[in-house]
Amino acid sequence: MKIIIAGAGEVGFHLAKLLSIESHDITLIDEKKERLTHADTRLDIRVMKGNATSISLLKDANVANTDLVISVTSNETVNITICVLAKRLGAKRTIARINNSEFIDNKDEINFSEFGIDVLISTEELASNEIKMLLNQAAFNHIHEFEQGELTMLGIILSKTAPFVGMSVKEAAATFPGIHFMPIALQSKHSDDIKIPRGDTVFKKGDLAYFITLKEGVNELYKLTGKTKKEVHNVMILGGSSIGKRTVKDLCNKKLNVKIIEINRTKALELADDLSNALVVCGDGRDVELLLEENIEEMDVFIAATESPETNIMTCLVAKSKGVKKTIALAENVDYSKLSHSIGIDTIINKKLLAANSIFKYIRKGDVLEIATLNNLDAEILEFKVRENSKITQKIIRELNFPQNATIGGVIRNGKGYIVLGDFKIQPEDKVVVSCLADSVRKVEEFFD
Repeated sequence: MKIIIAGAGEVGFHLAKLLSIESHDITLIDEKKERLTHADTRLDIRVMKGNATSISLLKDANVANTDLVISVTSNETVNITICVLAKRLGAKRTIARINNSEFIDNKDEINFSEFGIDVLISTEELASNEIKMLLNQAAFNHIHEFEQGELTMLGIILSKTAPFVGMSVKEAAATFPGIHFMPIALQSKHSDDIKIPRGDTVFKKGDLAYFITLKEGVNELYKLTGKTKKEVHNVMILGGSSIGKRTVKDLCNKKLNVKIIEINRTKALELADDLSNALVVCGDGRDVELLLEENIEEMDVFIAATESPETNIMTCLVAKSKGVKKTIALAENVDYSKLSHSIGIDTIINKKLLAANSIFKYIRKGDVLEIATLNNLDAEILEFKVRENSKITQKIIRELNFPQNATIGGVIRNGKGYIVLGDFKIQPEDKVVVSCLADSVRKVEEFFD
């Protein structure tokens, strides 16, 4: 696929890196030479220096024969302009990154596709939605819903009290028949590698286990993973960033007790004016004494949403040491995402990965509806809509010769979710959730192409 990416910042570089690995024809455009030099020396892509709102530059990039234009500069006005121009010049599809949540909230009314923008992506909205889902099921470390929760991916660290710890997948299935969830990925406490569980895979204490579950399977997972479901009442948020502010508004609408700490006095006063239902504290959240004065030990959840990933991680570790059960940190370094399991932070949210997930579904073969990337980037959870003559419909699951490093977690048929086994036959129009390692993605796509 021929793809133009406008903007070689963190999001643009990350996308170019992931897409170039998969042998797509990538052109990266940016005005800053140092960014392009960094990309050119590390990636097998074409780089072009200049302003992507230039019609002549877009023509030089062969925009007329481009399958996808992704505009992810830091300026949403520029991103919108680039997409409008690219579509008029012949690009097949355009995606614009925006910051103003009003564009997302009113996209149906405005109909941006009429202007030439096929998809709008707000990393702030994606991150705040991720936080909301995590607070709905606070005992879990990772969560992603498919089709409004008909199937849900939940990730959780297995405690020693989980009754199936020490059992193989096959033994656990025999011991607990009739359950409404299925293991789809497993990461050992002492390893960055994720594996797709098979019948002889053994669950161990400290494993980060990912499951696909039906709605009725969520409570079963609580019981069988040794966790208790607790209501969230008190939340402390560090940082009045756009994500922090949006999250505060969402949580206040749910009638939660929210306290936000902001070091910048001017911003703190603005937040106090805008967020009448939250308590705004002006202070340095890195100060342990301040956190204790603000009763951090009484918090159910601590969310670190400053612009500094190091501050976010360190303050989450402090919160954890003071007895806070749930900690969430924003960090855009992929390596930090890999470390969350081992350093004791419950969840690290990476805006770059969220943006990549949203964009990747327009690049994968087959009709991909949703993508969730697991922490270490080595595994993906994909939701496919099954086409009429797809290979996946030709036999029952056990006879499909499905890739070894992939598994079918569940199927949504006529709006209802099902956990399926080897004797299930997938039909056209079904929506199928698949977990697979990176080296098996292409093989999986062939079953749905």
